[in-house]
Amino acid sequence: MLLQEEGGSPGVLAARVRMRERLRWGLLMLLSVFAYGSHAPLLALCRVDGELPFATSSVVLATELTKLGASAALLLGRDWPSLPPSAPPLSAVLPFALPAALYALNNNLAVHMQGSMDPVTFQVLGNLKIMATAVARCLLLRQPLSARRWAALALLVVSGACHVGAVNQARGGPEEPVRLFITPLGTAAIALYCSVSGLAATLTERALKSQPFPLSLQNLFLYSFGAIANLVAYLAGPPTAGFFQGFSPVVGVIIASQALNGLLMSAIMKHDSSITRLFIISCSMLVNAGLSVLLFHLRLTPLFFLAACLICFAIHLYYHVR
Repeated sequence: MLLQEEGGSPGVLAARVRMRERLRWGLLMLLSVFAYGSHAPLLALCRVDGELPFATSSVVLATELTKLGASAALLLGRDWPSLPPSAPPLSAVLPFALPAALYALNNNLAVHMQGSMDPVTFQVLGNLKIMATAVARCLLLRQPLSARRWAALALLVVSGACHVGAVNQARGGPEEPVRLFITPLGTAAIALYCSVSGLAATLTERALKSQPFPLSLQNLFLYSFGAIANLVAYLAGPPTAGFFQGFSPVVGVIIASQALNGLLMSAIMKHDSSITRLFIISCSMLVNAGLSVLLFHLRLTPLFFLAACLICFAIHLYYHVR
């Protein structure tokens, strides 16, 4: 009687809790989709005479340091009381070293392979990291996928190719069409890029799920290694006029949004899976296109709508969403 007077039966209360949890996860994923989708348009806003006025390695390092600082703040402000009395063993820290190094490798590989293929080929073939992630999860996490789910992931790859085609058509004009090419070195580089991407995501997911520590502490491990790896890449790169050379308020928004997205992705991979991360990245193409229409007046083509339909159908196939 008391439960009913205070708001319903235990079943109703449990349903409300589940609904709140779904709403919380829905908001988290929407934030992540928007952060991913806004990245390319924000970069385009920064360009001066077609060139980025800052060193990419500076922005990547600044983003890693922002994620590291946010993780430390969350640990001290929220999760400190839940920490074990003794320091975590080295065996809890080291599993984050390899994925951090792999992420840093891919960030630099993506820049250096641009001369071995045209941008369209890079974007289309880069979508094969979707399949690479699924294969890595099957091998390392022993989580095989059904034929239905493999088909859903294949649709995501195709939707990515359609999106690239749509963007190319939207930018069409009197200019010469992009010449498609890829060198043998580029073929090896894109295969390595996709494999490393899938392996890094799967290793991160495995490390996050295998430990009982708070996520903020695990992020502190991951981004400490990430900051070190990207600092080495920054110092080993070409000299710059200064770390903050070319920074602007828009660059600050890019750093903040990508740092937030990194923290959100950690939560998704710890409590869900790296496959969900792939769907978020694919859905972000829709945000990318919408912002490009608003900011740069690009026109949407039939290929864009085909990509959107393929993404929706892939979500239906994989998650049985009706």
